[in-house]
Amino acid sequence: MTRVLSVALAPAEITHLTNLLKQFEELLAADPGADPALGRLAPDAYPDDPEASAEFRRLTRSDLFDRRRAYAAAMRASLDGAADGVAVLDASDFQAWMKTLAALRLVIADRLGIADEEDLRGDDPRFDVYEWLGYRLDTLVTQWDATA
Repeated sequence: MTRVLSVALAPAEITHLTNLLKQFEELLAADPGADPALGRLAPDAYPDDPEASAEFRRLTRSDLFDRRRAYAAAMRASLDGAADGVAVLDASDFQAWMKTLAALRLVIADRLGIADEEDLRGDDPRFDVYEWLGYRLDTLVTQWDATA
């Protein structure tokens, strides 16, 4: 039996997620050195060896970002089909959502200077978005596990 998850979304959530996806897709299309957040999405494989890290990045970054773009496109398609407020996710869609929401959190964490939980401060509204994306991830995992 194929697992399917129905995710109820408020219209505002669909709008916010769609806008975040648009910004994320624009970021992925940017020059790799144009934004430090891109480094957070493709960290150094060999932190103690800059030359090996540069070579690894040269060989893998394009493929990694192509996959991130594909996951974001799959998530966008799910949202586009959720006009009635329900996104229906199969296993592939679920994976796309999980990977894209996690990547969005990484980008926001980079923007806010979050390296660990001690860096969370409530004085910037972007922290609310960061927390909301974490809530969405947690909710999706819980709901997916319940479909097993």
